[in-house]
Amino acid sequence: MTDLDPRPDLKVLDHGRPGTATEILEPRLVPLGGVREMTVYRTLPQRQRSLVGAWCFLDHYGPDDVSVTGGMRMPRHPHTGLATVSWLFTGRVEHLDSGGNAASVVPGELNLMIAGRGITHQEISNPGTRTLHGVQLWYALPDETRFGENAFVHYAPEPVTLPGVTARVFIGALLGSFSPVGTRTPDLLGAELILEPGASARLTVRADFEHAVLAESAGVTVNSAAVGHRSLAYLPPGSKTLVITAADTGARVILLGGIPLREQIVMWWNFIGRDHDEIAEYRRRYQAELGFEPADPRDAGKPALFGEFPPGQQPPLPAPPLPNSRLLPRE
Repeated sequence: MTDLDPRPDLKVLDHGRPGTATEILEPRLVPLGGVREMTVYRTLPQRQRSLVGAWCFLDHYGPDDVSVTGGMRMPRHPHTGLATVSWLFTGRVEHLDSGGNAASVVPGELNLMIAGRGITHQEISNPGTRTLHGVQLWYALPDETRFGENAFVHYAPEPVTLPGVTARVFIGALLGSFSPVGTRTPDLLGAELILEPGASARLTVRADFEHAVLAESAGVTVNSAAVGHRSLAYLPPGSKTLVITAADTGARVILLGGIPLREQIVMWWNFIGRDHDEIAEYRRRYQAELGFEPADPRDAGKPALFGEFPPGQQPPLPAPPLPNSRLLPRE
């Protein structure tokens, strides 16, 4: 996904482990697409909080009536220095990338695309899809792996069932379930939990992780803090226990976690770099490689970043203009 333009909206509640605060990040609505737009609810990034571990982007969409909105139509666009995680609850999305990978995104199965130094891809909802519902996540690659080759991984986690709770761990480890997926970013967690009405999930978590809980389908309580539907609860490192409780409607949540990245990053459009000049180069080279602008002499002799694409696809997206001011890092 694209259209990155973080804006602030934050509440801080004094709940959870003594001496810590649970931040409640409210979503903002972002329209994606053309005349018939699909609206997403974005909780990361925001000015007050850019990262949870290495997780840096969270879009939540649906249930979306594809007959009204046209569904997901994200033509070819670039990524650098990050990985994308596509996770669906309902519907089907077709993925195609310049690394030579074509795959279907289906409910309960992970599609992970590691951009490395550069990749382009498209995501378009399947013509047979009537309702589209899911999340799109990004995490930033650390400095030691961000210039590596691109890669694509598909994984279908087995559900873990406890009294009142069903979990699917798609990245990392939780509740005795271990995802074998290599992320090139150490110490990450990503999981879906479905709670029956009134059920509580008492989770043993890593104290060196910071965590975030998306109240996906309904409001929940996280360590005594009320989290409204579509909002994101952030918990800092320090606690070994995380308690998520559903109301009488039940709930589905997305749980993210990781060791704080402790690296400054610059995020703009679909690129992650370390400073303004890196982002400007990524944009310049993307525009030239896809024929939107002439090649710049500064890039003469450099290998292509964004790869070839199969013919017969929708026209790619051009990069927007850079802002007039220099892009500033965030952490």
